[in-house]
Amino acid sequence: MINFEIKGQYKGGLVGKTWLTFSKVVASQNEKNAVNKVYSLMGSEHGLKRALIKIDEVKTVE
Repeated sequence: MINFEIKGQYKGGLVGKTWLTFSKVVASQNEKNAVNKVYSLMGSEHGLKRALIKIDEVKTVE
């Protein structure tokens, strides 16, 4: 498994009109699965749909 750091933004805040930044590190077999895992985590933790999440950067970390 490779660790991926994924940075991006999600629409949230008190009114739901501001974009808030996030950074997550997940272990996955490849970049595509890592991105899908972050969509799933953000959806379950914050109740967000994929359309409200923007992925800005994906990189491997040691």
